Amino acid sequence: METPSKSGIRYAHTNLIADDWRRLMQFYVEVFDCVPVSAERDHHGPHIDALTAMPGERIRGRHLRLPGHGESGPTIEIFQYTKNAPPPHKALNVPGFAHLAFEVPDMERTRRMVLERGGRDVGQLVTIDIAGAGRLTLIYMADSEGNIVELQKWH
Repeated sequence: METPSKSGIRYAHTNLIADDWRRLMQFYVEVFDCVPVSAERDHHGPHIDALTAMPGERIRGRHLRLPGHGESGPTIEIFQYTKNAPPPHKALNVPGFAHLAFEVPDMERTRRMVLERGGRDVGQLVTIDIAGAGRLTLIYMADSEGNIVELQKWH
């Protein structure tokens, strides 16, 4: 059972803009066991014009339930605009959101799946001891569109 915050705030989703939302959605379904929820979205019209301050824009995509948090857990909202802006340089040290992290049971199997589906290594696999937390094996990788993901396994 969920424990609500004392203010009633609950984390809902993270939005990820894709060049090919269907392909990127399939990547997260196959590699990280995310589950499509709700209907595909096709947002357009005056309310989207007002919301985005981008008149005439159309946004398509879908929400994916993240694994490990049950039916009411948070989602990744993978959307694609009709006219995506050119992507900025993606790196771990660029200010703003840097990466998504997934705890995985088999590092090598998951790493192989990322690579087979168009992803790449960003760094190398390392194991570190974190005082008071335990032993952690992790690697930074990029998904099929270059977004950085962290694979981690606690020992």
